[in-house]
Amino acid sequence: LKLEAQGAVLSARNAILRAICGIALHGALDQAPYYLLGGSGNGAALKIGQLVQWMSAADSLRTGGTFDAIAPGLEAHLQSRAFLIGSSQPSLADYDLALAIDGKAIDAAVYPSIQRWYAASIFAFQQHSKGNVSVPVSAPAASTGPLTFYYGLEDVSTILKPPAAPKPKAEPKQAAGGAPKEKQAEQPKNENKGKQKNAGGNKGGGKQQQPAAAAAVDISALDIRVGKIVKAWHHETADKLFCEEIDLGTETRQIASGLRPFYKTEDLEGRVVLVLCNLKKRNLVGFPSHGMVLCASNADHTKVEFVVPAEGSKPGDRVMFEGFDGEPEPENKVAKKKIFEGLAPDLKTDAEGQVMWKTTLAKTEAGVVKALNGMPGAHVS
Repeated sequence: LKLEAQGAVLSARNAILRAICGIALHGALDQAPYYLLGGSGNGAALKIGQLVQWMSAADSLRTGGTFDAIAPGLEAHLQSRAFLIGSSQPSLADYDLALAIDGKAIDAAVYPSIQRWYAASIFAFQQHSKGNVSVPVSAPAASTGPLTFYYGLEDVSTILKPPAAPKPKAEPKQAAGGAPKEKQAEQPKNENKGKQKNAGGNKGGGKQQQPAAAAAVDISALDIRVGKIVKAWHHETADKLFCEEIDLGTETRQIASGLRPFYKTEDLEGRVVLVLCNLKKRNLVGFPSHGMVLCASNADHTKVEFVVPAEGSKPGDRVMFEGFDGEPEPENKVAKKKIFEGLAPDLKTDAEGQVMWKTTLAKTEAGVVKALNGMPGAHVS
């Protein structure tokens, strides 16, 4: 994905998002009612500096970082402000970080400011997602202030630094034959370059195919298996979390699930469920959780139910999707390449509550996988 703005070609995700909120749509997303870059009033550049830093924190969560690592600093920061960059409503940084955090992992007793901020940010995001943005036909008058997109982990001094004036181009010297020297020197170089490209077609072609190969990851990359919850208990401090021991046939794992608002302990023990197994172990409010129990949920997450295999399925049986027979990817790659995040939007239930990826049904050897009570059109995660 690339975006060209003011003569610069942006390829980094965060830079593209900031450009869209600023110059790319003529500032339509940084004025009422959105103010996604914090508005253009006093201190705008400082707000941008903070926004860049918090978006980098969100990146760290999406690439394997833990909520526990940032929670104490985030709680302290939010104790004296409503939102991350001192604005009166959520900015792009608030939405980016809130969506990167697993809301189930927030213990309101330990992190009340984070819980308050998270709820407000998600609510505002849902409300603004329903609106239409009016984009000005022409760009506003040029400003002498800083641009509203940045390339990486910039600090405030970088943001405030004015752009350097372009140097005037020197006229190329004329060679004896009348053509500029630069052109004469470049010509054989370019010819050789073209020959090298043509001669080494396989090598160049391999590099060009890399993005296509990444895009070709399919649902077989996920290791989804049947598990049986042997034991379940309440987390000591997180009021939304269950701690579970789950039999996966060849091993027993401990997994934490944010299901206490929807189930009782007795609903879990003995329950046959589906577990996404190739996720890295991580601490959820101090509990070492290795995997994720899959559930179906409606759009606003007010209804949640287990997805379950067909009767006769055994712990350890793998869930397969017809036509996708590859081996699951290792845990590190799933985390680093954000494979689950890329595949999850197409993992849903159909009108009969059967689990599908795109148009292909999920099955074990015993039959079709479905939502426990047949919830239709639900997202599965």
